[in-house]
Amino acid sequence: MKRFRQIFGISLLLGAGLFIIAADHIDAPEVQGGTSDITDFYVFQGKNTDNMVFVANLQGLLSPNATANASFDENVMIEFNIDTNGDNVEDLVIQAIKKDDKMIFVGPVAPSQTGLVSTLEASNFGNDVSKVEITPYGSPAIIGTSRDGMSFFAGPRDDPFFMDFAQYSAIISGNATGFNNPGSDTFAGTNVLSVVVEVPKTMIGGSGTINTWVESKRKQ
Repeated sequence: MKRFRQIFGISLLLGAGLFIIAADHIDAPEVQGGTSDITDFYVFQGKNTDNMVFVANLQGLLSPNATANASFDENVMIEFNIDTNGDNVEDLVIQAIKKDDKMIFVGPVAPSQTGLVSTLEASNFGNDVSKVEITPYGSPAIIGTSRDGMSFFAGPRDDPFFMDFAQYSAIISGNATGFNNPGSDTFAGTNVLSVVVEVPKTMIGGSGTINTWVESKRKQ
């Protein structure tokens, strides 16, 4: 049994058909610049409207040179939490953790425990989990699929988040009253490590409203 303790999390309310984003980008001091730093969390309806897509991006501000050497941490689990009844407690989790050159996915499954400490919901990495090879930097995306209609990806990607931090700082300091149009993208040319899972809605509560958040948890 592997136990993981929360080191960072983002919480969101999601209604079916909506596109949701939350961002951190090195704002959490305890994980700043580390392998567990979550930069963004995206949840949206898939191209197949019967599916929902969950995306967690980690290790932001990677230069192209640094991206080639960046890797997921085998001691850090990414946990997508899904609350289906509005009590702000996870009813389902999707867990992702690196093993060798693959990303292992478990769930959606009811967690054996909730809150800040989680248990990896697989006694081993056998037939009860899904796997996808981690896409190397500069290579075409490797997409894994499961028999129940889920799809998976793990690997480096261009940082999709747009933010003009210089102008933001000017606004906060009182030296500007608003953003420029167009602005300057602080994250242009930088990369993240991305974990993506696409799930049939029937596996996470159908067409109702869900509350969802993502956490990175380190093995204890």
